[in-house]
Amino acid sequence: MARRIGLTGGIGSGKSTVARLLAELGARVIDADRIVHELQAPGAPLLAEIVRAFGPGILRPDGSLDRPALGAIVFQDPEARTRLNQIVHPRVGEEMARREREAREAGAPLVVLDVPLLLEGRKAGTGTAARLGFDAIVVVWVTEAIQIERTMARDGCSREEALRRIHAQMPLGEKRGLADHVIDNSGTPDETARQVRELYAKLTAPTASAA
Repeated sequence: MARRIGLTGGIGSGKSTVARLLAELGARVIDADRIVHELQAPGAPLLAEIVRAFGPGILRPDGSLDRPALGAIVFQDPEARTRLNQIVHPRVGEEMARREREAREAGAPLVVLDVPLLLEGRKAGTGTAARLGFDAIVVVWVTEAIQIERTMARDGCSREEALRRIHAQMPLGEKRGLADHVIDNSGTPDETARQVRELYAKLTAPTASAA
């Protein structure tokens, strides 16, 4: 049976790069963010529910979600962020479960659930993966300085805004303490790719434990 792996990181950590590398090696990656985007497409029931909660100002003229506008609200207001999560997470969870069933039925060697907020609110301790229903948890880690640099470059935002977004999430150092495996993505692309190949081999080895 395919092992169930939780993949997480933080804004600017390069988690998407690691997910892509795992997929290229043969893992079936189920991307929570991608599912969110699909469920928030114009005309989708989930988008209508979000607009009811936050107002029409979060829509672009073409009816699509203005993600920066919504982000400006939720990154500065913990209560708004909680409200958004309560709307989005149940729908996303249902769709991820459906896709996971499909992956297992198709015989995927490794099922990776790519979830940005997988560990938010968790405390360090043994057995975290099992408590969350995973065989292992993988955290993509970089320094905060690299998070700031990459977030500013990707989103075209100020250092202050990048820090606000980073600090709205659980620190990567804390996530690292909850991980069974850590991918250090602060080096070169080749170094990251080597770590991912080694991890994939370990996680798919028939006689090795996931952790």
